[in-house]
Amino acid sequence: MTRRTLLSALPVAPLLFGADDGFTSLFDGKTLNGWTVQQGHDSAFYVNDGSIVIHEGSGYPTWLRSAKKYENFDFRCEFFIKGWANSGIYLHAPEHGPNTNCGMKINLFQKQDHQMLAESIGSVFPVVAPLRVNVKNQGEWNTMRIAMDWPSLQVWINDEQVQNLNVESVPELSHRLRSGYLGIESLSYPLRFRNLRIKELPSKEKWETLYSSPADMDKWTVAEGKAKWETLGAVLRADDIGYLATKATYRDFEFQCYIRGSYHHNGGIIFRAERAKSESHYEIQLHDVEGAVYPTGSLYGYKRAVYPKIQPEHWYLFQLIARGKTCLVRINGENVVEYHEMERTTKGPIMIQAHQSNRWIEYKDIRVKSFD
Repeated sequence: MTRRTLLSALPVAPLLFGADDGFTSLFDGKTLNGWTVQQGHDSAFYVNDGSIVIHEGSGYPTWLRSAKKYENFDFRCEFFIKGWANSGIYLHAPEHGPNTNCGMKINLFQKQDHQMLAESIGSVFPVVAPLRVNVKNQGEWNTMRIAMDWPSLQVWINDEQVQNLNVESVPELSHRLRSGYLGIESLSYPLRFRNLRIKELPSKEKWETLYSSPADMDKWTVAEGKAKWETLGAVLRADDIGYLATKATYRDFEFQCYIRGSYHHNGGIIFRAERAKSESHYEIQLHDVEGAVYPTGSLYGYKRAVYPKIQPEHWYLFQLIARGKTCLVRINGENVVEYHEMERTTKGPIMIQAHQSNRWIEYKDIRVKSFD
């Protein structure tokens, strides 16, 4: 789809906001209170002369993360560029996994491009080019405004609109997270930021929490086997052989969680089962063996996944979307399986399979959104 076609297809009217009423400051001008450095040293970001500064030695993938997650919002800030510089503002960044794939990044770049590119300043990097480039790059402050009200994403730089996008009309973006952290990316260029503030907009997400604490175990039942199911605070841990099934049933849904497992773990996510038993179902394999017939992400017995290069004992974002005959599996923001010939339309429990002794798998933030 061309940029012109995309824009002409937009069903979303431009958002209209008032001045600064209802905004909350995200930076006190003196400290990094309310922010934490991720995947790097505490010195990667610091405060100087009323600005948040990226240290030139901070490196990638270090980033600065907001304390709170946001869904829909109007965010504003100022940024300072002098000479060659590159960074980005993360939207809907995940708890774990690559920010640019799982959420989105609005790119910051000093170049005054005349041809709009997917890496120009104001792009949804590296997918959608901006409408125009308007950057002050000779040691001046720039203004930025990001208005996210899913599926509408609008961005302004120096009071000129550079994005007016229906996110759901872009296949590469349509299944990105709709809620997550705000962040500032480090690419080791000393950009500065100030006057960060946000106004939250009404939520549209309607998720059902399946597990976030031991209190949620009343939503599950042991279906089969002798597996050990441990509730470790926000983490659900599985070991040995067996099945844990939801008491509720689902046919068309989106299932999402974070997963990590021991080296060469073996398990699965089962859905559209006839009942809380292991027979007659579809299974998404969890098996971190790249050479396996059905490695992690595969629709077992039907389609092999593109192996997602997951690391043992590292959390990754898992998304499963089942609609009609279509099954889509995403791991860390990448499509690893897409299958369009599922014949079973049975409404059944979602089950977690433990399939090997002394090969644990852990889950957290398990949730589901039913389309039934």
